[in-house]
Amino acid sequence: MATVTFTTDFGEADHYIACMKGVVLQLAPAARLIDVTHLIGAHDVVHGAFVLRQVFDYFPDGAIHVAVVDPGVGTTRRLIAARYGGQVILAPDNGLVTLVHRDFVLAELRVIQNESLFRSRISATFHGRDILAPVAGHLARGLTLDHVGPMIDQLELLNLDPPRLLADGSLQGQVLYVDHFGNLISNISEEELIRHGGADPRMNVHVGPLRVGPLRRTYGDVAVGEIVAIIGSTGMLEVAINQGDAAESLRAEPGTIVVVR
Repeated sequence: MATVTFTTDFGEADHYIACMKGVVLQLAPAARLIDVTHLIGAHDVVHGAFVLRQVFDYFPDGAIHVAVVDPGVGTTRRLIAARYGGQVILAPDNGLVTLVHRDFVLAELRVIQNESLFRSRISATFHGRDILAPVAGHLARGLTLDHVGPMIDQLELLNLDPPRLLADGSLQGQVLYVDHFGNLISNISEEELIRHGGADPRMNVHVGPLRVGPLRRTYGDVAVGEIVAIIGSTGMLEVAINQGDAAESLRAEPGTIVVVR
């Protein structure tokens, strides 16, 4: 029984995701369908890339991930099938796979071109339903990836600046993602932090001009309402307010500078 996941910016009020699921089930009735989220910010490819990377570790070989955050739908942008290890991602070629691509070895990359796998009528504005979903259905019932289209050797990746070491020895990154709780998740990994001495209790985390303090273990290491810096469940440096909303309180958002000095 194949597992097919869905990550989209479609929201929960409309028919879009149900249509995609129906198409998969027409082809693979025994498939197990998993909603990752449909609340990716509209057209926010970085948000989609972050969520896709976070869930990728936790699915088994054979999983098929359909990711649709596609502001270029209907244009000349390609649709791709990318295999990392034993899992496959079906997505527009617009950078959605960037963070998975950063952390996993690409085993196979194909452009989706085999029209015999698509629905007979294709809307220029709904390739998720008419192309990606039927391809997922065919793969879920055993079609091998080589049938979807020819191999390619290039894909679009987001231009996400990595953390950098400043002249004074500080490590500078930025907020990459704000979660449902308002926690600020940065692009500074635990490994980078340790490598540059950020785990030293004398080092302090700063968000913009605000000094947060040293790295703590968990949210409850500070009083309710106080700000805290931790390594969160993503393995990245995170700034939060215990039982509060750090993004709102600090007026921070993706791109806000985070410095460890």
